[in-house]
Amino acid sequence: MIGSLRGVVLERGVDTEVLIEVGGVGYLITVTPRTLAELEPSANVFVYVHHHIREDTQTLFGFLRREDRATFQVLIATHGVGPALAMAILATHTPAALVDIVTSADNASLCLVPGVGKKTAERLLIELKNRLNLPMLDPIAAGVAAGGNAVLGDVREALYGLGYAPEEVRDALRDVSGGDDASRVLREALQLLGARRA
Repeated sequence: MIGSLRGVVLERGVDTEVLIEVGGVGYLITVTPRTLAELEPSANVFVYVHHHIREDTQTLFGFLRREDRATFQVLIATHGVGPALAMAILATHTPAALVDIVTSADNASLCLVPGVGKKTAERLLIELKNRLNLPMLDPIAAGVAAGGNAVLGDVREALYGLGYAPEEVRDALRDVSGGDDASRVLREALQLLGARRA
């Protein structure tokens, strides 16, 4: 089983495939459009791999971040979710955003995934709440969902409203000093985000 690859990007397909050469051997890897955009031809790259084996075929799914692969593996272990749908979900939502969707039971956001209707979204929300390892993916979201620090939850929602991406918000809130003063935590988070974007 192949768990990761380190090599050079030879070709980047127009769809969702990339050819990575490792030690003179080219591996055809299926990725999400977001990942594909980050893989420049001739660039050195390290990808986490899920080696999917079926009776009639073998497919390598590649991810730049460990949490993306972990989320993919949780998704395909869920009833009714195959690799194609799992990749479509990750192409639409990052793992952190998916955690937010599941913890807040955001049916509409899950319906943004191509091929996911209202009934499928409702079933996925129920099943993923039991399957997603929320602390592994987003300890802040998990803490709020479990009745933890509501201040961080309020600040997170405020930052989303200001247009910050889930990954930026998650990283910033991990570095704030905390406390029960939402306005102070928000100011601190904004300072961190401003410094990182500068």
